[in-house]
Amino acid sequence: MRRVTAFGSAGALVTATLIAGAVAAPTASADIRQGRHGQHGQDAQARGAELAAARAAKAGIDWADCPADWGIAKPVQCGWVTVPLDYAKPNGKKIKLAVDRIGSTGTKAERQGALVYNPGGPGGSGLRFPLRVTTKNPLWVKTSKAYDFVGFDPRGVGHSAPISCADPQEFVKAPKLDPVPDSEADKRVQRKLAAEYAAGCAERSGAMLPHMTTPNTVRDLDVIRAALGEKKLNFLGVSYGTYIAAVYGTMYPTHVRRMVADSVVNPSREKIWYEANLDQDVAFETRWKDWQDWVARNDAAFHLGDTRAEVQAQWLKLRATAKKNPIGGVVGPAELIGFFQSAPYYDSSWVPVATVFSKYVAGDTQTLVDAAAPDLSDTAGNIASENGNAVYTAVECTDAKWPTSWKKWDRDNSRLHKNYPFMTWANAWLNLPCATWPAKQQTPVDVRTGKGLPPVLIVQSTRDAATPYGGAVELHKRFKGSRLITERDAGSHGVTGLTNPCVNEKVDTYLLTGKVGAADVTCAPHATPKP
Repeated sequence: MRRVTAFGSAGALVTATLIAGAVAAPTASADIRQGRHGQHGQDAQARGAELAAARAAKAGIDWADCPADWGIAKPVQCGWVTVPLDYAKPNGKKIKLAVDRIGSTGTKAERQGALVYNPGGPGGSGLRFPLRVTTKNPLWVKTSKAYDFVGFDPRGVGHSAPISCADPQEFVKAPKLDPVPDSEADKRVQRKLAAEYAAGCAERSGAMLPHMTTPNTVRDLDVIRAALGEKKLNFLGVSYGTYIAAVYGTMYPTHVRRMVADSVVNPSREKIWYEANLDQDVAFETRWKDWQDWVARNDAAFHLGDTRAEVQAQWLKLRATAKKNPIGGVVGPAELIGFFQSAPYYDSSWVPVATVFSKYVAGDTQTLVDAAAPDLSDTAGNIASENGNAVYTAVECTDAKWPTSWKKWDRDNSRLHKNYPFMTWANAWLNLPCATWPAKQQTPVDVRTGKGLPPVLIVQSTRDAATPYGGAVELHKRFKGSRLITERDAGSHGVTGLTNPCVNEKVDTYLLTGKVGAADVTCAPHATPKP
């Protein structure tokens, strides 16, 4: 689950991827695997998805230069794929999905088709994926010779029938309430805000909510495959994109050619999504401590203390100061968590976050305000943040049944907070709209190996905060014939985007040849950041 820092109404929201006429048709059993509702509903959705894919294969995609305000320059091209809002009613309301591509850079003989990408979320846009070719990203040079790189905005995201749950400018306003409650009264306020946010989703996007599910995104992905003229799908999913991969591999096993799942959401029905978020709280604390240890080892650069305890003391002091008087009038504890949580997420944030922290302790408050406070003048960015949070909430809340008892939420999060305080309550308030969700909540797909599924490559670091290591182990168990590449003693989210030759070479080999190797592999960690 990839989350982009955002600030919402419920406190610190840490939001938080075929030749015409030769379409391999999904069978009714594809939807039956979900166990969602009655037999009739499953069959209707399967038939609707088959019809939509056949139509898309016939229509193709009218590629053209991307709209100027999308910020995606030539030679990348953009287009649209039409899908039903409700697959049980394929002749009913339609929505358009934004897609883009850049052609493979190799010879005609080297080309292997299209590689479709999802970066995570829920709520992430994949439209920047083709830019890995135009920027000549060295990690993707070999793969881009063989594949067109294709990105898309999933339903509800960005340019694809975007949804909204709140006014974007109000959504980003700061400071928000401290996510860590001091009293029962604080909890009541946060509960009210979460319920209001859920109601806002119904008011602003009610018609979309029942259809904002991972299975529908998977059906959309199969329609995109058909529209691209691809008989089978090549897919790279990161974070939540791995759950899309898991569900696609379950629903459409015979449609998969190559599939890479990087930084894996635990696909167990019991984990989607309430338990998965509790697991995150534990993993974030572990990685937060990893970062503090690194800061302490580099005390000569940052002057924040030469032990983890000293760095933590500086953090608690900063937090207390911001709680008493928000820094610059806008940065309170919620905003601090929104900024600092990028360090446990990504190693690329270790130096920038430590640098801002160091400057603050040395007396420079403005740098922290610039880094952690919302920019109300950035209306486009605020719209994107609010949209990303809306999609995150809508998909997770609609995908699965959530506890409605506040006693359970309170008990579970109070217990976790004692030992894992960094993210627990912020994460709880982010997800609490699911307790009063206005759309029917579904039953998650029973992820497992379907007949005809080829070997899937799974890539995971052992200390990932956002998608703990157990998720990769679980998917590996469920997808027979899959291979697991483990990056040990590392925790940066999104392993395929990092320079680690041991990992990079195996991913390239798989995408280029389909070979996963005879056994699972453990790789040494990528290089630790240097101040």
